[in-house]
Amino acid sequence: MHLCQELPPCLLSPAAPTKSPYPAEEMHGRSEWESRGVVRDERGEIRSSAAENESGYDVEDVNSMEKVILEYAAMDRELNHYMKAIEETVNQLKQEKPENIPDLKYLVKEKFTALESKNSDSDLEKNEKYMYFKDQLKEMRKQFRLQSDNNDNDAIEQIDEDIAVTQSQVNFICPITQVEMKKPVRNKVCGHSYEQDAILKIIQTRKQQKKNVRCPKIGCSHDDVKESDLVPDEALKRAIDSQNKQSWSTL
Repeated sequence: MHLCQELPPCLLSPAAPTKSPYPAEEMHGRSEWESRGVVRDERGEIRSSAAENESGYDVEDVNSMEKVILEYAAMDRELNHYMKAIEETVNQLKQEKPENIPDLKYLVKEKFTALESKNSDSDLEKNEKYMYFKDQLKEMRKQFRLQSDNNDNDAIEQIDEDIAVTQSQVNFICPITQVEMKKPVRNKVCGHSYEQDAILKIIQTRKQQKKNVRCPKIGCSHDDVKESDLVPDEALKRAIDSQNKQSWSTL
């Protein structure tokens, strides 16, 4: 019997990601992504609507759009890993030709987990759509500078500084509460940090439901966060306190 006939339909035709990168729902006449400043052109390429409106250059909008693109990149990476896991499983069975077909779902999950364990944030920044977005942003800045006088250039430099500060503060924000952490704890397994009370509350709730806790950091594949794996993130706490002191000193 042909190998492909042995494979269950779920492996031959993998399900789409649970969260589609192109939502079909419309919000007041626009898709969800368009309402957040990200649209697709006639080629299906993701682009920033702010790139078409130089006067609409806004730090918060740019950061919001960048977050959406990174979310898309994480989903794209996950789907690619799933497809690769299936391909590797099929090739393995072709080579080994076992007498009894093993648990295919388990083999695929095992290979998928191995691929996901190698994830890093730098991988997302190499995503084609993310790089395309960053190139558009650079081009927008370039065009805006060419058309601005000295005062406008000073304003742009201030915006760039604000973006740099905002990006440096991203690691200070708890992925659960979305506010700056006060008592950060670090996960020894995946290295991500969370607000202590928030992650412990989630762990307690899921424990009562007899379910595992997945790391709330976008793009992280670790799906078994335990209280015993959490340690105080002293370095992050010092960095947050230091920045807050600097902020008060400039007032």
